[in-house]
Amino acid sequence: MGISSTDPLLLRAARGEVVDRPPVWMMRQAGRYMKAYRDLREKYPSFRERSEIPEVAIEVSLQPWRAFQPDGVILFSDIVTPLPGLGIDMDIAEGKGPIIYSPIRTQEQIENLRTFEPEESLPFIKTILQALRQEVGNKSTVLGFVGAPWTLAAYAVEGKGSKTYSVIKNMAFSQPAILHQLLTKLADAIAIYVRYQIDCGAQVVQMFDSWAGQLSPQDYEIFALPYQKRVFEQVKATHPDTPLILLVSGSAGLLERMAQSGADVLTIDWTVDMADARARLGKNVKVQGNLDPGVLFGSKEFIRDRILDTVRKAGNRGYILNLGHGVLPETPEENVAFFFETAKGLNAAVV
Repeated sequence: MGISSTDPLLLRAARGEVVDRPPVWMMRQAGRYMKAYRDLREKYPSFRERSEIPEVAIEVSLQPWRAFQPDGVILFSDIVTPLPGLGIDMDIAEGKGPIIYSPIRTQEQIENLRTFEPEESLPFIKTILQALRQEVGNKSTVLGFVGAPWTLAAYAVEGKGSKTYSVIKNMAFSQPAILHQLLTKLADAIAIYVRYQIDCGAQVVQMFDSWAGQLSPQDYEIFALPYQKRVFEQVKATHPDTPLILLVSGSAGLLERMAQSGADVLTIDWTVDMADARARLGKNVKVQGNLDPGVLFGSKEFIRDRILDTVRKAGNRGYILNLGHGVLPETPEENVAFFFETAKGLNAAVV
């Protein structure tokens, strides 16, 4: 696939091409801070309905596109969406997150997991991604969305979100062989899922290892990094031209290790200064994010200053402007609009 100026901006930046301005999108840009989303939620109270009924998920994915024209439009989904396809029954409770009905605690449960067939278990994904590609054409980049092995294992083993991760850490440190078996199965399923999303129209895929920052660096190297690599290597073997983004929450202490994952772009959160992140990673590593989502509660002048500061530190190559995590529910929509306007008004002279 040759380099083409007709390709959308975010896709070109993710490949490391020089672009006129940093592309911009926001994690969780579809969701609770938007009135249009809250109105739809009243009609479809279940998250699974909103993310698995194609016309509803398409509508939610496109709400920020219609409002702000971001450079990335991401599939509206959840990291636990593929779990039922493996035989792990779950639901997503409003305001609480995923609930796994029978948490994975034994070798037998892991051996009984099904082979993942996305065409069968997640047919709605194809409908959604194809519709998003059709809608945005070359004006934006369609992003796919998966969870990473460690984070999916944490949900599957804990049974829900956690503050301490004591159940999965108990397994990691007292029965590591069982956990490695689960992580291997999850990695292979996620690799199939990423490829499926690309085949259905995703041009870039972001993998969320939301809970890997809860591991010490040495345990990240044992339980998270090898399985991130396992996913990315399998995807690169069949889809070498699709850029892959890795997010790890609370990752300031893990940046250099994240760079070993095989991801094309690393999401940087706000616990590290972008200039420091760039210095630590070297200029060839492509980066995304870094702005504290709380910045969007500030004045317009403050928001603008922070965008300019981050963009200058990131430089004009291999940077995607984004928050360091998802946009917060109470964020004023007009501040989100201003964030996008400011970002789109930048040019190469600024950086």
